[in-house]
Amino acid sequence: MPATYEPIATTTLGSAAATITFSTIPATYTDLRLVFVGTSTTSGGLGIRFNSNGFNYSVTRLRGNGTAASSDRETSTTSLNVGNISSSTPSLYTFDVFSYAGSTNKTVLSESNNDLNGSGWVYRTVGLWSNTAAITSVSVLEILGYQLAAGSTATLYGIKNA
Repeated sequence: MPATYEPIATTTLGSAAATITFSTIPATYTDLRLVFVGTSTTSGGLGIRFNSNGFNYSVTRLRGNGTAASSDRETSTTSLNVGNISSSTPSLYTFDVFSYAGSTNKTVLSESNNDLNGSGWVYRTVGLWSNTAAITSVSVLEILGYQLAAGSTATLYGIKNA
């Protein structure tokens, strides 16, 4: 990572869990980057949530699988739902959260990739958390109620002077 990226915390699941949460995030950075690599106990969907707050997220997703491309939009959701997660092949997700400590609504850009031996997908997502509170905690969660599998890893970075 560039010198402006500082690791805040890393969590690797020793057993399956519903969420990975980073709390007490300092307000000393301009932006945040969250990187998740992992699987789910049952193929489902992945999302993030800020400050345990709900029903004020919206998202627009673009996706492709090598054969077709599509898009969709959701509003008034309880998390920023970014795409599929496999139970067999690890997926890579990145989340860039801009001005997380500011007093405006929070914008998030996300990308996810999963190979699945030629039948995978890519997602590019833009999301909005319609809340002006500073982000002090971030949770990665399996949005369909399954669990993130053991061995899944999330790292939260603070970005200085972005």
